[in-house]
Amino acid sequence: MSSILVIDDKDSMRDMLAQTLASEGHQVDTAPDGKAGLELARRRPFDLTLTDLRMPDLDGLEVLRSLREIDSEMPVIVMTAYGSIEEAVEAMRRGAYDFLTKPFDSERLNVLVQKALEARRMQAENLCLREELAHNLGFSDIVGASEKMKEVFRLIQKVASSDTSVLILGESGAGKELFARAVHSLSPRRNKPYVPINCAAIPHELLENELFGSEKGAFTGAVTRKIGKFEIAEGGTIFLDEIGDMDLSLQAKLLRVLQDRTIERLGGARPFKVDVRVVAATNRDLSEAIAHKRFREDLFYRLSVFPINIPPLRDRGDDIRPLAEHFIDKFCKEMKKPVKQLTREAQTLLERYHWPGNVRELENTIERAVILAESKKITPQQLAIRVSTPEEIHLREGAGLKEVGAHAQMTAERSAIIRVLNQVRGNKRKCAKILQIDYTTLFDKMKKYEITAEQTHYGA
Repeated sequence: MSSILVIDDKDSMRDMLAQTLASEGHQVDTAPDGKAGLELARRRPFDLTLTDLRMPDLDGLEVLRSLREIDSEMPVIVMTAYGSIEEAVEAMRRGAYDFLTKPFDSERLNVLVQKALEARRMQAENLCLREELAHNLGFSDIVGASEKMKEVFRLIQKVASSDTSVLILGESGAGKELFARAVHSLSPRRNKPYVPINCAAIPHELLENELFGSEKGAFTGAVTRKIGKFEIAEGGTIFLDEIGDMDLSLQAKLLRVLQDRTIERLGGARPFKVDVRVVAATNRDLSEAIAHKRFREDLFYRLSVFPINIPPLRDRGDDIRPLAEHFIDKFCKEMKKPVKQLTREAQTLLERYHWPGNVRELENTIERAVILAESKKITPQQLAIRVSTPEEIHLREGAGLKEVGAHAQMTAERSAIIRVLNQVRGNKRKCAKILQIDYTTLFDKMKKYEITAEQTHYGA
């Protein structure tokens, strides 16, 4: 049950709001003016506050400022008459979550309240997860409170305590190495070496030397013995990034390591035992690589005893804003700049963008914006990204299957929503029920796909 504070000097408005919110299962406290509302907020915590802008003692902007001092994370929705839009915009600049223009219907009120409470819940969950990860792993770079990311966290915690090989799958930029480090840091090997190596960044003729080492005189230029990464990782974990790019001949030698736990240096006379856990990652479709004889099937089964799929950023929209705020905080500290905030328009742009480069692209986007932003606000212009409208979207030549699939999903969802809206003559609740999604999700998708009454047959 969420606790909501309502501040309004009109008795009828207070009563209507209290009854409407209580009927949705919320616990509601009311105050007839700003001073009384602030006294309540100081005595007990609230999940959300709705306050009128124009009140006789303290106006809504003063109430907003004081509420932000009491609890800077609590969302505040301001209510205003039609002629006070400029004041509502000013309230948004000062940190209000959103505003409602009077008169408003209960459906609009409930949707906005639900979205504000969900944002509050996600922010709290994300903070708890980051604190937990910072405590358990010694760093807090993994940010994510969406259900998909929580499932990834649960899988990592389950597999970390064993010596099972782990295969991390995900698109480029999704943060696979962070999760590999998490597996190591949560394991009994945490005090032993963690050794990462990018199999795609080293020419295959040199990669064998890097992995297994070489004896003096093994080849021209080998004037001393070289210790390979597997020996360096003794007792710990080796992370083989972009394993799908490894040469077939090296795959056979890696298979031997996994089967026998032995390695042999180039030019060496005998193999020797190593105690190393292998965590691998790839952005390639290994099943397709196996079918085309580019990856060994027996190695795949050895590596993928415990596969973990990292979802792309576009599939976990709830994590975009927390990630952006994390990167803003990070880069502001690094650049010794005052902490900056995203404008509401910038937040909307981030949430609507497709993020083909995933978390890495978001990080680079925020770094650039922090450099460009001269005030305390980051605007869409400083983000330098653009969301195409559905009419403008067409697949570029050479698009991959993931891009084709994302485009097909978007097109199908948009068509289905318009079709069902027409069937139910614009009744959004009936539409959401038929599509088997909740009302808020439908509302968000209509906004994302820019579905308006003019694009359907049911009218306004």
